[in-house]
Amino acid sequence: MKPIRLLLFMSLLSSAAYAQDTSRVEVFKSPACGCCSAWIKHLRQNGFEVISHDVSDLPDQRKKLGMPERFGSCHSSKIGAYVIEGHVPATDIQRLLKQKPQAVGLAVPSMPPGSPGMEGSQAVPYDTLLVNRDGNASVFTRH
Repeated sequence: MKPIRLLLFMSLLSSAAYAQDTSRVEVFKSPACGCCSAWIKHLRQNGFEVISHDVSDLPDQRKKLGMPERFGSCHSSKIGAYVIEGHVPATDIQRLLKQKPQAVGLAVPSMPPGSPGMEGSQAVPYDTLLVNRDGNASVFTRH
């Protein structure tokens, strides 16, 4: 194969692998958490492939992934190069993957009623935060 064709071929393979990587979400959660399962269902309904891992020490897993503890929720996830913490809506994840900011990822701290997986009649306003590599965060989306 000629060098230019080889480069084009390798580029296409790399692009396909990247696209595949950003549709697969690895979720780390407590084995008994029902709201985590509801969030996983939300992701699947929005086109994501989800692999779920039950873990006994979620704060330790969150630390390994690089998400500061103060943004913690009931599950931590990994998609591509990003960490997703808590009940982040699929639309926010899709926007993150499209914009590709230099960041750790997104977080919805705690478990706000009305967020995906926490649906109910008592919804409250909440923010999805963009967590920067320096540990600071800014509002990514208001819900």
